[in-house]
Amino acid sequence: MATKYSDLELAINSLVTEFHKAADDGPTMNTTQFQTLLSNQLPTFAKTVEGDEGLGQVLQQMGVESGQNISFDNFWTLINKQAVQLFGSTHKERNIKCSCLLQ
Repeated sequence: MATKYSDLELAINSLVTEFHKAADDGPTMNTTQFQTLLSNQLPTFAKTVEGDEGLGQVLQQMGVESGQNISFDNFWTLINKQAVQLFGSTHKERNIKCSCLLQ
């Protein structure tokens, strides 16, 4: 009997799968692989990292040091930030704030 996964479980699986696909099944990805992942999977957000300055700011917010590859932990930090922003911009009741911040 096949297991039926929830939408949330499938979404988590998609995040992990797409990260590893972009990283060529490695534990980290370089900035070129990262930009490809963004343009394929987060095209709206990708527009903010088109230039070197935008990319540098995003990598810094993710905790990626200069010359360092991007780990899934770094990627998860970006996903958290994007989830909070998306929730804030799409939630019907504007007085509700998402405080889902990674510690």
